[in-house]
Amino acid sequence: MKVIDTGIKDLLVFEPRVFEDERGYFFESYNESNYPDFSTIWVQDNESKSTQGVLRGLHYQLGDTAQAKLVRAITGEIYDVAVDLRSNSKTYGHWYGTMLTAKNKRQMYVPRGFAHGFVVISETAIFAYKCDNYYNKESEGGIIYDDPTIGIDWPIDKSEVLLSSKDMDLPQFGDHLK
Repeated sequence: MKVIDTGIKDLLVFEPRVFEDERGYFFESYNESNYPDFSTIWVQDNESKSTQGVLRGLHYQLGDTAQAKLVRAITGEIYDVAVDLRSNSKTYGHWYGTMLTAKNKRQMYVPRGFAHGFVVISETAIFAYKCDNYYNKESEGGIIYDDPTIGIDWPIDKSEVLLSSKDMDLPQFGDHLK
């Protein structure tokens, strides 16, 4: 498995070995021994299906219920983004984005202390992720996707973005912990 450095400590992208022939393909979507640099116990798997332009995020959980995630696209194409919210980090407020697609089969490991979001580029996409902690509504937070301080370069025109009412009302980066 190839590990891609994101330039942000602990935020990693994995590219699995895929075996293809005329019948199709095979790859290990998860094998604990392939991820030696972290010892995560996954307790919850989530899956969502979204249409083109749907943007989910930027979401996070705080404190004891913070979540690390291992994310991937099962079908379609998504642009996946993580923002470092660790106040003691040299890359606090920095973001990293990458295409996760059914074709490239890449996965991104988003550690605790990051906000996370994605936008669907293809007609539809199924997105799956493992979490190391259970969802807790009381500790959830978020940052508006187009915050100018963070400056994420989403690969979609703003007029095409489809947000939930909850995500439309997320605060700016400087106000996210207030």
